[in-house]
Amino acid sequence: MHGMREIIKRIPVVGPAITRIHRNLFFKQKPFPGSEGYWIQRYATGGNSGEGSYNRLAEFKAEIINGFVKDNRVTSIIEYGCGDGNQLKLAEYPSYVGFDISPKAIEICSDFFRNDKTKSFKMMSEYMGEKAQLTLSMDVIYHLIEDDIYNSHMERLFSSSERFVIIYSSDYDDEHIYHEKRRKFTRWVDAFALNWKLKSHIPNRFPFNGRDQTGSLSDFYIYEASRDLVNK
Repeated sequence: MHGMREIIKRIPVVGPAITRIHRNLFFKQKPFPGSEGYWIQRYATGGNSGEGSYNRLAEFKAEIINGFVKDNRVTSIIEYGCGDGNQLKLAEYPSYVGFDISPKAIEICSDFFRNDKTKSFKMMSEYMGEKAQLTLSMDVIYHLIEDDIYNSHMERLFSSSERFVIIYSSDYDDEHIYHEKRRKFTRWVDAFALNWKLKSHIPNRFPFNGRDQTGSLSDFYIYEASRDLVNK
């Protein structure tokens, strides 16, 4: 039976559709505790940031962001949703502040990077208006189920950046499946981030092909502030 499931997954169109139906049936049996509650529970019970923060997807993300930071001489970075810090182990950042809603995630990151003076970590509730040249949202947007939380995340992401915003996410609307809700976030940017322009769109080197752990639906979207905003 396991072999048959793997064969079905590999069939273009059919594979992803079957996988999606299976996920729908599975998650309908579990009550959803809300975006914040889900991630707090997940880390508290030994869960991690997910496949996107490990192995070749993590390496791909690090390659893109490290190169961007170096090429654009970025000196300060804020990330909203730092997670368990595994992705950050590959980062080459001059100065970094990571925020998260999970106390356990902050504890894990603070402990692992305790001797790294270039990195610090805070609960999202501790945000006090900090700004950085670059702000990051990586594999976060489609995990924000509630509209108010999503809008707050997007607003803070852009208002706290002085030069660049990098979003790593899918960009299409889709139904809510337990802890995921796909959003066409570029529509929000076009409507509310009027002083920002899309500098670059980088497709994923390992696009999703029906096997959850081998690819991603996320691409890179890199935004740059207008000259007027930078000179304020």
